[in-house]
Amino acid sequence: MADSYRILSKGAEAEIEEKKSRFICVTFPVESEEEARARIEEVKKKHYDARHNCFAYIIGKKQEIMRYGDDGEPQGTAGRPMLEVLTGENLCNTLAVVTRYFGGTLLGTGGLVRAYTGVTQAALSESELTWMKPGIKLHITADYSNMEKIKYFIETKSLTPTNLEYGADVQMDVLSPADLAEEIQKTVTELSGGKATCQIVGEAYYPSTDN
Repeated sequence: MADSYRILSKGAEAEIEEKKSRFICVTFPVESEEEARARIEEVKKKHYDARHNCFAYIIGKKQEIMRYGDDGEPQGTAGRPMLEVLTGENLCNTLAVVTRYFGGTLLGTGGLVRAYTGVTQAALSESELTWMKPGIKLHITADYSNMEKIKYFIETKSLTPTNLEYGADVQMDVLSPADLAEEIQKTVTELSGGKATCQIVGEAYYPSTDN
């Protein structure tokens, strides 16, 4: 598997003002260029009366795709500084769009770079960022009487059950560091009196707030 990568798990919005110009940055998690473009168009429609809607995005676990747009601002003063903020945070699958409402005073090259950089940083500081690290996927099957105990144990390990399915039994997946697999399997067996199963079904990335 590839090395760890960092994603935007929840976007946010921030606004700053420079010499009566308003700069509004909104961040989005995106999985493809098509999704990024669609989000950019959404922002443009929302702020149709703004002077500029500049953007920067990074797609791919290894940052394979990087794009930015100045939308009429002087070249290198908007999209590029925004992209540098994203790369500086080691982010991927992330889009930032900055809307500028012109306040009547020209800011100059340095002023524009500072404004676009600053508002992008402000939006990221309000966003939720998550590291995705190489690990494993566990599949757990248990009866209803035991699954709540098992879920509680999983959550005490700062892991989140996913793909919960309720049928004759309850099934769920857990994305975990590989070094926790043995402990999880042993505890699932103990909590259920040997009735539940916990199998490693493959490699996967698990979310972490730490690098």
